[in-house]
Amino acid sequence: MPIETRLPRVEIEFCTGCKWHLRAGWMAQELLLTFGNIIGELALIPGKSATFIVRVNGDVVFDRKDHGRFPEMKEVKQLVRGIIAPEMGLGHSDSAVQSAVTDKKQPSTSTSPTGEGATTTATATTSTGKGEATATTDATDEDSTAHPSDCKTCA
Repeated sequence: MPIETRLPRVEIEFCTGCKWHLRAGWMAQELLLTFGNIIGELALIPGKSATFIVRVNGDVVFDRKDHGRFPEMKEVKQLVRGIIAPEMGLGHSDSAVQSAVTDKKQPSTSTSPTGEGATTTATATTSTGKGEATATTDATDEDSTAHPSDCKTCA
């Protein structure tokens, strides 16, 4: 008996050698939380060769190699929504520009390769009425955009 594919089908193919499991799983979780039962099927597909591809109904909507970077979650939600539920609102993921009324600044992030992975630095500055406060955090990201130099699968 053939297995029936439930549409719409969303696929996330990722390189296991690069250890992009968590990124793919997180993206799948976010899509399920956003679209719920609108998605008929969501598949995580183990791949190789530094692959990170998002497909909807078999059509590529984002390929890391074509763009030279990973997709932002907001971007993936908008691309998927455009195919499976164009009329659906995405709340804050639809907003292109932050309101000029608020005096809060958006956090900025930068990533720089450091051999084993990458260090991500995030800085947020907010106006508190008593001056400005700035917080900076550094964290190692094993799922960095840079392809790991020690990846045996993709070598």
